Amino acid sequence: MPSIPPLFPSIPDSGSPKEPSFQFVNFEFLAMVEDKYAKELDVAVRIVHMACALCGGVQERLLSMSSDQVKSKDDDSPVTVADLSVQAIISWLLSETFGSQNVSIVAEEDVETISRADSAGLLEAVVNTVKESLESASKYGLKSPETTLGSLQVLEAISRCSSAGGPSGRPWVLDPVDGTLGFVRGDQYAVALALIEDGKVVLGVLGCPKYPVKTEGLNYHRQTAAQVSSTKADAWGKGCVLYARRSSGEAWLQPLISGDKMLEWPNCARLIRVSSIDDPALATRCEPVERANSNHSFTVGLAHSVGLRKQPMHVHSMVKYAAIARGDAEIFMKFAKSGYKEKIWDHAPGVVIVEEAGGVVTDAGGRPLDFSKGIYLECLDHR
Repeated sequence: MPSIPPLFPSIPDSGSPKEPSFQFVNFEFLAMVEDKYAKELDVAVRIVHMACALCGGVQERLLSMSSDQVKSKDDDSPVTVADLSVQAIISWLLSETFGSQNVSIVAEEDVETISRADSAGLLEAVVNTVKESLESASKYGLKSPETTLGSLQVLEAISRCSSAGGPSGRPWVLDPVDGTLGFVRGDQYAVALALIEDGKVVLGVLGCPKYPVKTEGLNYHRQTAAQVSSTKADAWGKGCVLYARRSSGEAWLQPLISGDKMLEWPNCARLIRVSSIDDPALATRCEPVERANSNHSFTVGLAHSVGLRKQPMHVHSMVKYAAIARGDAEIFMKFAKSGYKEKIWDHAPGVVIVEEAGGVVTDAGGRPLDFSKGIYLECLDHR
């Protein structure tokens, strides 16, 4: 792996110019700090930056065409080249970095859709996208394959993500494109990666390619976050990556970067904290754009009953966790419809980031979310 300084910050460099909200990395100090998850977090952040670049390219192409780029899964939700390609490259990169025998992955996608006879075009597109993305891996300080991955190797990488999770072990949890409906519409989405150890989330990384870096780029009352990020991309900074490690008491935000700029990038990040607002009348509530799996009417009624009065901030996907973690909104409530089970990949990365930023995440009964029961968040108190 090329000698590139780790991406996550430590203490201010006294010789560097500072803005109030940014800190710069002291790499000599960082190298001496014993951190159980240092390598895992560093690699995960690099991978998510790379995956976001992949998604951005696919989204641009997707918005200009309609063909084999989108298929339907058995649950009728769309799956794109980006979902499958991101899962393939993250599976391959984690296995190459830590050894395939040491890596297990819980992920949303499987090979069933892409293996159908009528999905030859989709498979070809995924293989080409994986090839193009992995060719740039060395620019992110990651390993590029010695030979181009073929169809069988790509399918193997995707199918390798078949861990069932549980109370023991050390699985990675991946949602390659969280908020696929938002993605195919040019709206908000997230690349979400977490590491769980013995049922506890120990680190999380959220890539939010359409979420502006600067809080000033948001306008809760007139536009959705997606509209703001599209119209103000140049002014407010387009895209960011958030990450945190359990028990560090710190959560960080970086502007989204490309591989070409990686070596020259100043390696700075902003420490983020949840909002200090505790008056319901002043608090902003996140609200999902899609309401298929949530009891929206109950949530709206509850929000009104507890005194929330401001217009909600409409956001696709786990970007809602990003909004809470950096103080753009104060609360998010979701009450699933009867029969719907929450999956761990929809929450694990966001939960640790919000909690390390000073927030609290619980079920309706006030209990922490339990990630030790497999792929579902079982025994939730939905109220």
